[in-house]
Amino acid sequence: MHVRRLALTDFRSWPRVELDLEPGRTVFVGPNGFGKTNLIEALWYSSTLGSHRVATDAPLIRAGADRAIISTIVVSEGRELAVDLDITSGRANKARLNRSPVRSAREILGVLRAVLFAPEDLALVRGDPGDRRRYLDELATTRRPRIAGVRADYDKVVRQRTALLKTASGARFRGDRGALDTLDVWDGHLASHGAQLISARIELVNELAPEVEKAYQLLAPSSRPAAIRYRSGVEVVEAEAAAGNADVEVLEAALLDALSRRRDAELERGVCLVGPHRDDLDLRLGDQPTKGFASHGESWSMALALRLAAYELLRKEGSDPVLLLDDVFAELDTARREALAQVAATAEQVLVTAAVHDDIPADWDARRVEITMREDDAGRVSEVLR
Repeated sequence: MHVRRLALTDFRSWPRVELDLEPGRTVFVGPNGFGKTNLIEALWYSSTLGSHRVATDAPLIRAGADRAIISTIVVSEGRELAVDLDITSGRANKARLNRSPVRSAREILGVLRAVLFAPEDLALVRGDPGDRRRYLDELATTRRPRIAGVRADYDKVVRQRTALLKTASGARFRGDRGALDTLDVWDGHLASHGAQLISARIELVNELAPEVEKAYQLLAPSSRPAAIRYRSGVEVVEAEAAAGNADVEVLEAALLDALSRRRDAELERGVCLVGPHRDDLDLRLGDQPTKGFASHGESWSMALALRLAAYELLRKEGSDPVLLLDDVFAELDTARREALAQVAATAEQVLVTAAVHDDIPADWDARRVEITMREDDAGRVSEVLR
């Protein structure tokens, strides 16, 4: 798989750019702040419908513009697919596939399969559980695009149920059973959608675990062995995950039971205390958790191992995913740079950003694209140096 063409309109610092890309290695070179990462971010957005840098879409739209447009042409197994995404802050994104509108932007998921390495990856190890949940869900969606719908439905249920919990607390003391009966209905929805999401995560972790172990051994052969496991605040769910069991009915029953037992605490606090939005991916080196106990080098190796494992999983399922390397070589020592370069050497397409040419492995045969900036009526904007 490779991206043959990338075009942006009013995306971040790019008022307009059209790039013809090729298989092999392409390096975008330019000083920090000149917009090269924005190109990688646009491709990642086309793959996942999310940014690796911000949680909302508003920063993606160039100042003064109403919307941003990302257009790609992806070649997979000899077939070309054109994807156009219209990003409008505060409203649902619109998408076209081969120039025809689709009902939901989620329908383009799976067209571009990519794996991203970025400095932000250190948050996978040192950040909050939400960073690790997002890693699992993005990878699960890339492999099985239908998971995007499960995630969207679950998030909607959590929002609705949280709002109900805030109002049901007072109703309970007034003897109003209506709100509590409605809460029972939402418990069923949360358990149903939540079980599907947890099942997908458990299946993914089962397949990821040996790949993470192998990748970490490659990156840090003298370090302690790496391991991952799914963690849940629901004891039965965690036990099922430890046993590798992803049975949706069993997980749904466990969630319903936990919701019943935590009902009083939820009403008191006005938040959902049960569900996959509270779970985590436990990362371990030897018998210690990675977070708080790993050195800086070990943390980087674990973060890279998670991405390399994702790459290997996607690769086994068909064509190579596109490798996106956002300024990571500058962050790594020689051994880790060489390990990542070995993986990149076999990929069908690798798109890389670097501040200076010296950050790229010396033996790489790569196309170099210089990124610069110029003054515009709306301020400084990015452009390709022709």
